[in-house]
Amino acid sequence: MTFRATILTLFPEMFPGPLGLSLAGDALSKGLWALEARNIREHGLGKHRAVDDTPAGGGAGMVLRADVLAAAIDAAAPADDPRPRLLMSPRGKPLTQARVRELAAGPGAVIVCGRFEGVDERVIEGRNLEEVSIGDYVLSGGEIAALALLDACVRLIPGVMGAADSGSEESFENGLLEYPHYTRPREWEGQSIPDILLSGDHGKIAKWRRTEAERLTDARRPDLRRKD
Repeated sequence: MTFRATILTLFPEMFPGPLGLSLAGDALSKGLWALEARNIREHGLGKHRAVDDTPAGGGAGMVLRADVLAAAIDAAAPADDPRPRLLMSPRGKPLTQARVRELAAGPGAVIVCGRFEGVDERVIEGRNLEEVSIGDYVLSGGEIAALALLDACVRLIPGVMGAADSGSEESFENGLLEYPHYTRPREWEGQSIPDILLSGDHGKIAKWRRTEAERLTDARRPDLRRKD
């Protein structure tokens, strides 16, 4: 089963973007995953392919029309498509490493990139869109958020990273931030690699790494520890 990502966007030229480079790009060229970017405007209305309209009840900005977006979704993913339908949205449920692992282990995703003031609520409900947020801030559109989500997923697809366990000791994997890393030179600007990392005692090294991960998490993200 190949992980397939379908992006619905007003700016398909933004893809693959950085996903065409490095690990994700190599994996894309090898067929380990597939990416398709589709233009929502192909389903726009009238001579100018309109995709938005003024918000009901008044207010600033424009809103993506339900009929236009639903047509784009239906054309990209028929009802029997098993992939989850995601809407990148600042009001969505925060994306976690656990959710990334679920997505990466599945058939892929259909990802809607919103623009303007938002998306008509009826299409969110009518097409069962799962709203996903990558942080408590607002972007100009969902494309950058979609790139981030896909990058997080693709690197976990078997064969993408060099070592099978490369992703097992990273931040958020065990409710902790990742421990500090060091490499050559042994001495740099008066600072040394901790002696324990050069001791060859793997048990002590593992204990040190766990302690450092706990220390960093307590200092920077105590909310992660409270989830234990």
